[in-house]
Amino acid sequence: MARPDTPPTLTFFILLNALPAWLSLSRGERSTAWQTPDIAAALANPDRLSLRFFDAEAFSAMCSDVLMVEAADIDAHNDFMEAVRDSPVFARPYFGLVAIIPALEEGFRRYEAHTAA
Repeated sequence: MARPDTPPTLTFFILLNALPAWLSLSRGERSTAWQTPDIAAALANPDRLSLRFFDAEAFSAMCSDVLMVEAADIDAHNDFMEAVRDSPVFARPYFGLVAIIPALEEGFRRYEAHTAA
């Protein structure tokens, strides 16, 4: 865990639903659909932003996919979301946005450190 006096890593769970345009792509086309220049630029510095993909369709009716974005700051997350909005992921669209859930890992520990007497 980071020290409580340093800025926390921001984590965003982005819940998506795959749309027919996505499902009609071949698996090979799906594997490259996220590799646009804008998204690549947003992911170019792993110390600033990282991305992980999770499949949820076998376990949830709420969403088919979950992205976990870890950002060093709010601008890194915003840059990523702007890049995704400009890509076929949302512009075609391949996915519908269900929800974005921001979170702080072990935020309770930061609170305890800030409020310790």
